[in-house]
Amino acid sequence: MFARLREDIHSVFDRDPAARSVLEVLTCYPGIHAVTLHRLAHWLWGHRLRWLARFLAHFSRFLTGIEIHPGATIGRRFFIDHGMGVVIGETAVIGDDVTLYHGVTLGGTSWNKGKRHPTLENGVVIGAGAKVLGPITMGAGAKVGSNAVVVRDVPGGATAVGNPARIIQGEQEQKREEKAVKMGFSAYAVAQQNQDDPLAKAIHGLLDHAVETDRRIEALLHKLEQAGVRVEDELAVADRFDPKYLSKIVD
Repeated sequence: MFARLREDIHSVFDRDPAARSVLEVLTCYPGIHAVTLHRLAHWLWGHRLRWLARFLAHFSRFLTGIEIHPGATIGRRFFIDHGMGVVIGETAVIGDDVTLYHGVTLGGTSWNKGKRHPTLENGVVIGAGAKVLGPITMGAGAKVGSNAVVVRDVPGGATAVGNPARIIQGEQEQKREEKAVKMGFSAYAVAQQNQDDPLAKAIHGLLDHAVETDRRIEALLHKLEQAGVRVEDELAVADRFDPKYLSKIVD
């Protein structure tokens, strides 16, 4: 249990630039509290101490604002950022290195017994407010945009956005998503281009501009090299975004 806790703490530092110390993570991160209490509740559930497991899960919900059914199976280095409003159902299965943001629901669409909640494979990231519903599978490394509603399987490495969710396939959308990851916005997801949110449109414009600027710089450097102009290594790359700095601005 303590080895898992150490891994969970390290995962916070890996994925949240706001984390400053182990003491801060242990005392001020509700995701850590919820996951630690869930591991104990899940152990009780597995030993058929069902009422005690449910009561501990209920106490954890009261303490953290995160509701995890004790029957849910959760892997290693699971990170819930912010956490308020997260709901994880009984038959949900979560792999290693998965990240959820606030308002995420891993819910069911049926009252039938048996498997009725999602399976998240390793490395999945679910953006704020997203709903993943039913006994579907999110492939390894898949991402879900903020406020998306996912009711079908998502292939590994793919990005799903919108309501109902669709897989990003266009070249421009894929480049935008890659740039969003570099800039640190992926966690909250860059939403669909046709939505009316002016802030989302502004972010789209900035990302598109960044992608086009990178393309032009690469083309210019290529032309200079063809012309025999030597470009120093430190000048041969475009300015890199600092995700930690941008995260502070967003916060």
